[in-house]
Amino acid sequence: MKSYEIAWGSHRLILGNTTRIMGIVNVTPDSFSDGGFFFNTDAAIAHGEKLVEDGADILDIGGESSRPFSEPVSEKEEIRRVVPVIKKLAKRISVPISIDTTKSVVAQYAIDAGAGIINDISALHSDKKLAEIAAKYGVPVILMHMKGTPENMQLSPHYDNLLEEIKKYLKDAAQNALNSGIDKSKIIIDPGIGFGKTIEHNLLLIKNLHELADLDMPVLIGPSRKAFIRKIIKNNPEIELKPHSPAVETGTQAAVAAAVFAGAHIVRVHDVANTVSTVRIIDAIKNAGEFRIK
Repeated sequence: MKSYEIAWGSHRLILGNTTRIMGIVNVTPDSFSDGGFFFNTDAAIAHGEKLVEDGADILDIGGESSRPFSEPVSEKEEIRRVVPVIKKLAKRISVPISIDTTKSVVAQYAIDAGAGIINDISALHSDKKLAEIAAKYGVPVILMHMKGTPENMQLSPHYDNLLEEIKKYLKDAAQNALNSGIDKSKIIIDPGIGFGKTIEHNLLLIKNLHELADLDMPVLIGPSRKAFIRKIIKNNPEIELKPHSPAVETGTQAAVAAAVFAGAHIVRVHDVANTVSTVRIIDAIKNAGEFRIK
């Protein structure tokens, strides 16, 4: 597995033999997994600190839900939600903070508050100025594949060739980033599990994640608590499994393990503590022959 180094400001991430963990902080009332749990600023800050204590290498903070059929919120509201959280956390933690947004104005405020990564589910398509912000500040960007928008992405998604279409989308998105002045060493790609994909699409993406290595960029994947996991493991079709239930967490860790073994450099998750144990074991298996127990 190829290793990558991303260095900017006071941060340096080595991606390769050791899988990095991105912890999720949703400052929203309506996220599918934990909507409302951390909508309060103090609760979000405390949760962010806990995720870092548990072993997160990156914190991803978002103020707008991207769950299927969700509607966008205003720039002003998104800023109101995330900036106070970022500002306080940036003073209390040493790991980089990612702003999960599609809006350049939100990214600007977030970076000014202390964020150092832009995570854009639209891969710089939604707001053209977002690329300018990333280039200006020299921060890494995460470019994700999504078919459609959160409002319509799960309405019968179809691909003629799933892997090739996603690879082309990400390759084109990366080229757009390069054309905008973003250095290639600061581009991370994400195939977008659950974003315009059926259960079978998600499974095929995880199984064949190694094919994204052709693009020669570090890969992030976010299967945590997604609907495909809940649908596969539930025994009773009449009962909906809660995203934060223990069974769903076990399913998440299985998906994380498979993704890491298939080539993920970064995993984006809700439960960092469990994920630390999972990736240590999978990393040890991947690196067998070189691995030494400390």
